[in-house]
Amino acid sequence: MEMPSEPTIRTLLVDDHQMFIDGLAAIFSDIDEIQVVGKCLNGAEALVQCQMANPQVVLLDINLPDMDGVEVCKKITATHPDIKVIALTTHSEGSFISSMLSNGAKGYVLKNSDKETLQQAIKTVHQGETFLGEEVTQALIQGIMPENKRSHTHIPKLTRREKEVLALIVEEYTTQEIADKLFISLNTVETHRKNLLHKLNVRNTAGLVRFTVEHKLLN
Repeated sequence: MEMPSEPTIRTLLVDDHQMFIDGLAAIFSDIDEIQVVGKCLNGAEALVQCQMANPQVVLLDINLPDMDGVEVCKKITATHPDIKVIALTTHSEGSFISSMLSNGAKGYVLKNSDKETLQQAIKTVHQGETFLGEEVTQALIQGIMPENKRSHTHIPKLTRREKEVLALIVEEYTTQEIADKLFISLNTVETHRKNLLHKLNVRNTAGLVRFTVEHKLLN
């Protein structure tokens, strides 16, 4: 009797919600072409599993408890250029999409996507191509329209960790104090700070504080 073929795409799942990650694993268990080789709840664990589990594709959430998904993506693609990263997130804003793609992600899919879309995304990036969901493509198109670029009322959504860092900046915590309080590295704090400067289109810490107060970002 002919034996079933081995799964062809080794996939690592990274998300800080256990129920969601277990649900993904259950979905993929019915797809012969995809083999889940690991489930990680934070960025540090994901970096270790990229070395230990030898995945070919990583489904990566942007909101992680220990470090930003953008930073994790950058580290994975820098140390394991053969691994293809797909952002799997609730964030559909152009700033998040651009950040992930510019830091090495080969795909960007929203969490409300169906099973077929997820399967197609994994297969597409595994073949060396880029995959963007339909809503993601529309968000990028809208983001490059001149009138949107000139809009002064658009306020990009911040990740949970970015809001935590921003709140401490407003409270005049130093970089070291923020790192200690949130149990993250100095480099991670600086990465969040740079991302905040870019997203809010300000030049320095004073600008961050002014923008936060004027637009009531932390209310």
